Amino acid sequence: MTDLEQKIRDVVRLSDGRVSIAIELPSHCIQIGGDRPYSAASLIKIPILLEGFRQSEEGKISLNEQITIPKESRVGGAGVLAALSEEVSLTMEDLFTLMIIVSDNTATNVLVDRLTPEAIQSFCHSLNLKQTKLLRKMLDFDAIKQGFNNYTSALDILSCLKLMDRSPIYSQNSREKMLRILHHQQFTNKLPAKMDRESVFVANKTGELPGVEHDCAIMKIGNKTAYIAVLIDGLGKNSSGKDTIAHIGKLIFDFIISE
Repeated sequence: MTDLEQKIRDVVRLSDGRVSIAIELPSHCIQIGGDRPYSAASLIKIPILLEGFRQSEEGKISLNEQITIPKESRVGGAGVLAALSEEVSLTMEDLFTLMIIVSDNTATNVLVDRLTPEAIQSFCHSLNLKQTKLLRKMLDFDAIKQGFNNYTSALDILSCLKLMDRSPIYSQNSREKMLRILHHQQFTNKLPAKMDRESVFVANKTGELPGVEHDCAIMKIGNKTAYIAVLIDGLGKNSSGKDTIAHIGKLIFDFIISE
């Protein structure tokens, strides 16, 4: 066990939640319960983004296509679209951006309808994402009451991050666009919170529900790249989960800087 892994395990041991971790560093990998299924929260938006850009590569959708968002189709929770005026029309690329950088639930639901849930789930199967399931749209309380939820795992999310950064199934232009979207993330109070943002490129996506805190990130320092996914549930206080993830992010940052 490396010194970094021991430090991370010490942090995990002090957490009041159930922690799952998958990390790929230039020199080695660290996994702690990485294949355990968790409620995905907003991490489900990562495979939706990937399927959207896959469909764009195949010409099934255009990122420049204008989509009108009717008032009646808007939902609350995270995001800004629910608060905007009656006449809102955005490009597909804008919707992908809002889905990621402010975790907009309305944008997500519009995209799920446009891409189709079946295509998104089929894409997850094709990548062998064993624990990732899209079973409901955002804030679908009826589906939740019936026991339908969205699931993923740290290892599945790690696979998605690597695909986004370096897979040949996407053009360089698509990969750069996806990374740029995640890099403009507005919620940076978890993995990137304690990093020196002047010396690191971070592209991340968070997820949260009551008792649940997740974050995943692609971190680049010089020619070194780290892929990180940390999922936590069973929290008494969400703030403690945020602190745990921020601490893990700082440990990885310090390790990469000194390596």
